[in-house]
Amino acid sequence: MTISVRKAAAAAALSAALAGCGGGTGTSDAGREARMGTHAASAPASAAPSAAAPAPPSASAAPQAGAPYRAPTMAPGPNGLTPVFERAKQHSDKTVALTFDADMTSDQGPRAADGEHFDNPQLISTLRTLKVPSTIFMTGRWAEEYPDQAKSIGTDANFEIANHSYSHHAFKSPCYGLPSLDGAAARADVDRAFEAFRKAGAVNTVPYFRFPGGCYDDQALRALSTAKVTAVQWDVVSGDAFAKDPDAVAEQVLAGVKPGSVVVMHCTRSAAPVTEEAIRKIVPELRKRGYRFVKVSELIGK
Repeated sequence: MTISVRKAAAAAALSAALAGCGGGTGTSDAGREARMGTHAASAPASAAPSAAAPAPPSASAAPQAGAPYRAPTMAPGPNGLTPVFERAKQHSDKTVALTFDADMTSDQGPRAADGEHFDNPQLISTLRTLKVPSTIFMTGRWAEEYPDQAKSIGTDANFEIANHSYSHHAFKSPCYGLPSLDGAAARADVDRAFEAFRKAGAVNTVPYFRFPGGCYDDQALRALSTAKVTAVQWDVVSGDAFAKDPDAVAEQVLAGVKPGSVVVMHCTRSAAPVTEEAIRKIVPELRKRGYRFVKVSELIGK
């Protein structure tokens, strides 16, 4: 099967199964311009804390609840729209950010109670073993379902936790059949997710947001403007959602990665069962090609 066919098959599976996170939709001209916002001034890890922009502690710092500090963000786009980051502007540095969406919708509690696994502890363990800095885009509902794991990830300097909404409902409609939220509800949903991370004891949180399904428009960007977050999309779709062939996932990622890339993958066993196996193929090959793995915060900070 050729890479292009695999990409088409992955995209179809993504859409059909409400995976959404590996999809994405176009935006209006103003929305596209929001992506061009310049980086806001950022402070080093040792700088004074910023209540509006929590971020992960340094590797040498002992995480302490309630002690967030500043992470790099982008300046607002036109008319104050939330800025959107897709790939590092400096394309000469062979860095790549692997991102993992920890998806769970607000109504999937009964399925979890029946034994469905929305977590993937083996994937997290492998990322630790391979020493791959990663950004986990977590829903608040996921953090509530797996508080011990959320705390473990959120107090490990190898990771940073970003916001993937609380409910995994759409911020723009239509979006892969997801229920949609209006502006006020969308803004509250983001706050609720950050609060779920805090209650779980996660410290390494950053002011980044990923739209469920990757679906957004100017209205969604405007609704989030007061949240002071940078929206993070991607330029490489892994195709891991509902995939059964880890080699195909690895091949698709390896074919798409460029310097400064952001790769979207999933941290959900039931929806992405071969991601961990694919990672064990992707990481050594990219390192062999001279790539260095970084968190999204490092790409945005360039």
